Amino acid sequence: MSTPAANARKLQKERTREALMTAALEWSLDRGFAQVSLRQVSQAVGVVASAFYRHFESMDDLGLALVERCFGTLRTMIRDAQRDPHVFENIIDAAATILVASVKASRADFAFVVRERVAGPEPVRAAIKHELDLFESELAMTLVRLPNIENWNSDDVHMLARLFVRNMQANAELAANMPEDRPDLEAQIHDLARREMMLIVLGFKDWRSN
Repeated sequence: MSTPAANARKLQKERTREALMTAALEWSLDRGFAQVSLRQVSQAVGVVASAFYRHFESMDDLGLALVERCFGTLRTMIRDAQRDPHVFENIIDAAATILVASVKASRADFAFVVRERVAGPEPVRAAIKHELDLFESELAMTLVRLPNIENWNSDDVHMLARLFVRNMQANAELAANMPEDRPDLEAQIHDLARREMMLIVLGFKDWRSN
């Protein structure tokens, strides 16, 4: 049975872990994550460098935690939305809404993924690619239920899912770089994502899967 002291220590450890992640995000804004040192992050939180290893094995490990947190937020919002029976009927509007809401909820995390997808350390780039590939596979399983593509072959369904994922990447980048308190820009990005996805959907009925 946990004691109050043990619970307090656990809570403090979780707070320090989150503080280290936040500090790494802030340091990486201008110079990129690869240029951020363990010592810089530790000093920003007010712990000695050796204490860092109680939370992460390395800076790459911290980067992987940031990637996991970002995509975890997206997955949670998608799973919550799927409980709504009307979502599947309005999948395009729902997808645009979830995208913008997810980025708003974790703007710094998504900005990190946008930056580090190409320029980050190899383990971080690989983790982001893995998450995007996984998201593509999960999306393909949903898309195959849509009219006109239920008889497509697997390669074509995944090609379609890839188009949607790339669209979401581009619009997530716009949303992550959007200034705070600009509902007009938020609405524009939502509408752009919706219109682009609708344009993709319009090609469903005329595509002949081999």
